[in-house]
Amino acid sequence: MFTGLSAFPLTPLVNDAVDESAFVRLIERLAEANVDSITALGSTGSYAYLSSEERSRVARLAVEHAGETPVFIGVGALRTSQVLANAEKAEQAGASGLLLAPMTYQPLTGDDVFELFRTVTAGSSLPVIVYDNPATTHFTFTTGLYGRIAELPGIASIKIPSVPADPKQARARVQEIRAAVPAHVTIGVSGDAKAATGLAAGCDAWYSVIAGTLPAPAMRITRAALEGRLSDAMAESERLAPLWQLFAELGGSIRVIAAIAEQLGLASKSCLPLPIQGLNEGQRARVAGVVNELGLNRQL
Repeated sequence: MFTGLSAFPLTPLVNDAVDESAFVRLIERLAEANVDSITALGSTGSYAYLSSEERSRVARLAVEHAGETPVFIGVGALRTSQVLANAEKAEQAGASGLLLAPMTYQPLTGDDVFELFRTVTAGSSLPVIVYDNPATTHFTFTTGLYGRIAELPGIASIKIPSVPADPKQARARVQEIRAAVPAHVTIGVSGDAKAATGLAAGCDAWYSVIAGTLPAPAMRITRAALEGRLSDAMAESERLAPLWQLFAELGGSIRVIAAIAEQLGLASKSCLPLPIQGLNEGQRARVAGVVNELGLNRQL
């Protein structure tokens, strides 16, 4: 399950409540697009902003409407007891796996994070994806900590940050991680702009922001890379360079993806949880221009 394209959908809000109908539409689109898996309640899904009750409901909706597509559920929280409760509810919902990021207010040590994963893998029967996202969690994994955690029973995959742009450096980085973790643990790249490079460098999966709203171009990149058509994968990624540039310039991918979902009628305006304001009108116009230029509005 932990290979190929895993799509990270938004959890749209309306009037400060989860927009369940919009969320269901996103999940059904992903199932129809035949993505390899769906990861609900990732960072794109705003898990950190939702109550435990909202998260439990979102998990159930995702599984109910994903058809045969495996669903992974983000369970990160500030306290281990809360993580365990989220994991139990995800399992009750029928999730196929858990996504766990080490959330923190006080700085965490490597031992803190190891103990978190040890406790969760001991307390849940579901396989776990290690979620390394230093931009949001402010915790940076070392390669050694990857290896230490990956030896725990139940660890299935590691979601790594963006790889270097240089293909040789990217391959060296993936090989370094591969040498540190057991063979059964897959390596998944994130950072959409470098996903094609990461897949070409030997990553097994792409944990993708764009795929949660626009699965078609992400599917083209993933299929081409995993079938050995690396030039096709890189060409499609390069075609999307204006989109990647927006991610870099406009405060991160979630704001841009939310604006795209709103533009395409997949979510109501201002669908992000406050205090995240989203993009202003001028920025939205830029996003709309890129969407039209790349023909993404025709790939629903």
